[in-house]
Amino acid sequence: MGRQKIAMRPAAADAARVLGQQVRLSRHERNWTAAELAQRAGVSARTVAEVENGSATVSMGNALNIAATVGLPLFGETKAEGLANERRIRDDKLALLPSRVYHRTSRDADVSLDF
Repeated sequence: MGRQKIAMRPAAADAARVLGQQVRLSRHERNWTAAELAQRAGVSARTVAEVENGSATVSMGNALNIAATVGLPLFGETKAEGLANERRIRDDKLALLPSRVYHRTSRDADVSLDF
């Protein structure tokens, strides 16, 4: 049984292709083969090739590990400390959100009040 085909939205497919292109360019700038990058990132050479081709079946963890290994800025941050700070800021914001989202029913809406 092979991997399940994932239908990506156009923007997501474009993002996967751009990430793959950035990985490949960064790998070539370092004069690394796909096998060398794979060894450094702890993945197979096939996984590196899939990331570089924008495959939707690669796990997010593997794709991000490969990108970080070649030194790509993740989410605009060039240093790990900056990314960790961004994560802390979002953790603080998320802590303020309710744990669940409730949808209002028509009974809850003020429009049903009759004055």
